[in-house]
Amino acid sequence: MHEHILVVEDDTAIRDSIHECFERQGFPVSSVASAEEAIEIIKSKDIHILITDIMLPGKNGLQLTHEIKKDYDIDVIVMTGYSENYSYEEAIHKGASDFVFKPFRFEELVLRLKRVLKERRLTKERNRILSKLENLAITDGLTKLYNLRHFYHLLEIEIDRCSRYGHPLALLLMDIDNFKIYNDTYGHLEGDKVLIRLGQIITSCLRTMDSAFRYGGEEFTIILPETTAEEAKNVAHRIKTVVEYEHFLPEPGNPIRITVSTGVTEYTNKEPLSTFIKRADQAMYLSKEKGRNTISFLFAENS
Repeated sequence: MHEHILVVEDDTAIRDSIHECFERQGFPVSSVASAEEAIEIIKSKDIHILITDIMLPGKNGLQLTHEIKKDYDIDVIVMTGYSENYSYEEAIHKGASDFVFKPFRFEELVLRLKRVLKERRLTKERNRILSKLENLAITDGLTKLYNLRHFYHLLEIEIDRCSRYGHPLALLLMDIDNFKIYNDTYGHLEGDKVLIRLGQIITSCLRTMDSAFRYGGEEFTIILPETTAEEAKNVAHRIKTVVEYEHFLPEPGNPIRITVSTGVTEYTNKEPLSTFIKRADQAMYLSKEKGRNTISFLFAENS
């Protein structure tokens, strides 16, 4: 499907000729006589390429280019017959992708358009690949939760925000009970199914602002911004309850339930990140010592 082109030209004859030229090339085209009309079109239609004259009534083409590039993903080709007054560098500085002097042959304008479209598509593909690579760098491949590396990065950010604004910050650390026995009994493929499902359950129990991570092996951790310890306990209970009702079938006719042990703690101002994490870990092991499938909370020593 061709990209939608918007032509902005106050000379009716030129505007109609350009419009007709691109229609013959199979492009969907809109055309207007002023920058103000162009902005209204852009607000209501999905425009990909803007071709504008510099000299327009009201805002000129460079002002229009600068304005739309701030808010829209639109490539701009600027046209002008005033070669002494405006430069290629000025147009590019405003955000234009190309600059065409009048008079021009329509074949040249079509070639310029196709070059800009090719670069646009290559840029989008490159950005898509980079985004995918960035996502892979911060995501656990099995559970699709964030990974340990990203956990430390986000936790530093949340601690900084907590310290700056005085908002509460809670951390959950949970471990699947007797997971090694499950793995040894039914195999790692069945164990992976448990990890994947637990990741889904955790995600379903969280708010948009919360972040869940695979901490390592069968351990998971959750950052809860603007959350007190009591509120965090409620989250932990919600996850614990859903997990208890989940059935796994590593063997036909033999449903198995799993449980999790959870540690909960709340950040204390100015304490080191490592101390905060260690306390959540200690709370989680306290749950193990209590017999598993339970939730434990630890306060900071100076609280």
